[in-house]
Amino acid sequence: MITEKENYLRLLRGEIPEFIPRYRMMDWIIFGNPFRGKKSPEGYDIDEFGMVHTTNESSMGGAMPVPGHILLDDITRWRDVIKTPDVDSVDWEKYTKERLAERDTVNNPVIVGVGDFFIKLVNFMSFTEGLIALVEEPEECYAMMEYLCEYYIKLLKKQIYYYKPEVLSLADDIAADQMPFIDLETYRKYIKPHHKRLADIALDNGMLISMHCCGKCEIFLDDFVDMGVSAWEPAQAGNDFVAIKKKFGSKLAIMGGWDSTGPFSLPGTTDDELRQALIEYVDTLAPGGGFAYMARVATTTSKEDAEHKNAICDEIYETYARDWYKTH
Repeated sequence: MITEKENYLRLLRGEIPEFIPRYRMMDWIIFGNPFRGKKSPEGYDIDEFGMVHTTNESSMGGAMPVPGHILLDDITRWRDVIKTPDVDSVDWEKYTKERLAERDTVNNPVIVGVGDFFIKLVNFMSFTEGLIALVEEPEECYAMMEYLCEYYIKLLKKQIYYYKPEVLSLADDIAADQMPFIDLETYRKYIKPHHKRLADIALDNGMLISMHCCGKCEIFLDDFVDMGVSAWEPAQAGNDFVAIKKKFGSKLAIMGGWDSTGPFSLPGTTDDELRQALIEYVDTLAPGGGFAYMARVATTTSKEDAEHKNAICDEIYETYARDWYKTH
């Protein structure tokens, strides 16, 4: 019987998997950064650069900068403010053993993640000031990203040597719900070169690559594929999935593609309507491979309603989606 790992890797290699994978990045990714996990006196998480983060229900567990905490108020001063830790100071053998101790690496893929450049810029400076810096001081932004990239490269090489990962998860949210935060030229000139450096290292080490990018980011997909990315998540609503599927086929796996904040997050829809919508979702994106199921209801009228609807999402995966390639 094929393992979940091998089935998932088939998807990323552009093959037809034995069963439709259920995308579980947050379960599979190794948060293998020894410089994180510290707390501020107020109890906030602190990253290796000194940024303080928090989360709330609406961010669904995602870490966001604490409002009002600005690390970098002038991009031309980044050399004085942004400092990367010494990657060689860590006992990587011990650290890796601890991180892998409770993981089933035989049956589940090992995924490591590095490489957020746009998000670091706007987190360090605040969103508005970060965008202004990209317009007014693009060379300084590039220089800071290049500095961050050197650190990420060292970190990735340690992770590759000790974790033996199968997948690199690049992650950079460069789009909002209805449009990108930046234009394509800006991405290609100032951010993509750094993503590509990391992607090249992963490819040279026989790894596959997924890209985490929320929002309406379809204008960047050609560039992602050009770098060697073969899977994109969470593939949120607002992108033209039918056109994307037609263009890329199984070359770029759509991991998601369900509208988690759409009509089924609102009152007035029935269980049967949700089931039918989930079936149509699978029937649209499953043909030919290149699809991982990721259907949830993110927001709704009550916790109980969300749990009920998410149970239906689970039900449809188990009873209809999982074995779709065997039944169609």
